[in-house]
Amino acid sequence: MFTIEHEFDSTVVTLVDDGAAPLQEDVIINSFAEVITVEQYDPRSDTTVKISLSPEQARDLAAALDLPEGVYKLQRATPDSDG
Repeated sequence: MFTIEHEFDSTVVTLVDDGAAPLQEDVIINSFAEVITVEQYDPRSDTTVKISLSPEQARDLAAALDLPEGVYKLQRATPDSDG
């Protein structure tokens, strides 16, 4: 299950683990114009762990989820020069 909320300066996606036990803590993804943060509470250390991705890294991650093993470089499509 997941939720999507649109805040003033970001979109917040929360991933809720509703699978079989043992369940993991919620994952919160904040998508800003210049950075995407991924946060999850760690009950062992009683802290929230946060990583930051550039928009390009997030794009690459999304593409990687549907690709087989290998090394890839995504390129933006360019308009056809024929007009």
